Amino acid sequence: MLKRTPPGTGKRRVRRTRGSQATTSYRAEAARADGPDLSELSNVLGYALRRAQLAAFKNFKETYKGFNITPAQYSVLMVIDRNPGLKQNQISDALGIKRANFVLLLNTLESRGLAQRAPASDRRSYALQLTPRGKAFLKKLRALSGQLETEFSAPIGPEGRATLLKLLNALTDEDHASAKA
Repeated sequence: MLKRTPPGTGKRRVRRTRGSQATTSYRAEAARADGPDLSELSNVLGYALRRAQLAAFKNFKETYKGFNITPAQYSVLMVIDRNPGLKQNQISDALGIKRANFVLLLNTLESRGLAQRAPASDRRSYALQLTPRGKAFLKKLRALSGQLETEFSAPIGPEGRATLLKLLNALTDEDHASAKA
């Protein structure tokens, strides 16, 4: 086994050790050669959800490569399209996006000519709507959406996808969350 001198000593001496220490260390390093042991994490729901999210985002990025769009931006465009005239805070609350982050996100969409703010009825806020360019852009994105969903859910099939959606929605259901409080 190799032992290094403590950090900050200015020396980089390495010495070898013998016996069971070296054997144990070799086995541990050999086990890590295939990657770290994550077996305990495989039963942690939050960890599995995060890994699935990362895989979904990777798939999203590959599918929409060249469109310069993020999953959050795509979600905002879809909500505005289905609900023209909603206020910024209504959309940010519905999607769980912090308001400061939502303003930056909306500024990006607006600068690209995809969405616009219009005065709302109370004059203190803005009603959001897609521009004609935004509608055309979203139409192109939606054309790839089916492909994205099919490819990403292929390992679990259509029935598994339906079951997974039902289970995930149950975890985020407001009634479920308030029952715990």
